[in-house]
Amino acid sequence: MIETLRRGAAAVSWYVGSVMGDRDYRRYVDHTARIHPGEPVLSEREYWRRRYAEQDRNPGARCC
Repeated sequence: MIETLRRGAAAVSWYVGSVMGDRDYRRYVDHTARIHPGEPVLSEREYWRRRYAEQDRNPGARCC
């Protein structure tokens, strides 16, 4: 029973983190290392700054 609850909580945590973008920076770092080796990797702060700036410039994908 406890193991089922623990796995359920982990699944909910994973889902919420995925929806909120918690793993996006990690995916960016992994992608850059794999596809563009040798290129500098942005800091997490700079990554989010650029991402939000891009969303402000191109708001077409937003729903509201």
